[in-house]
Amino acid sequence: MSASETFTLQKEERICSKKLIERLFNGGDSHAVTAYPLKAVWTMVEREQQMPPVQILISVPKRCFKRAVKRNRVKRQVREAFRKNKQALIAQLSATPDYQLVMAFIWLDDHLRESLSVDKKVTSILERISESL
Repeated sequence: MSASETFTLQKEERICSKKLIERLFNGGDSHAVTAYPLKAVWTMVEREQQMPPVQILISVPKRCFKRAVKRNRVKRQVREAFRKNKQALIAQLSATPDYQLVMAFIWLDDHLRESLSVDKKVTSILERISESL
């Protein structure tokens, strides 16, 4: 069983490249999907060797939660929801092996939510993205 077939979130699946982040937010070919309290910004880029089909970034602004403990909790909830629900998106992307999906989840609300609610919102966003691919 490869890493893409299991319910894991590898380090390689997180965006670390400043160029990639710059391209995601300043590139003209980015798309946005909102399912309040989450917003997802995504784009398709050419896939380099040995890169996963999907890379993510999770951002919780300091103006939403002053305390790092709460920001970290929200990031953990979003990461967990993505980890459990990414399989359908990866299956959709297998049709285009030359490209990868780069996406950022941005938290918009200043209230904490239950994990089940966050899970539903992430699932909704992933379904809408896979429909538009």
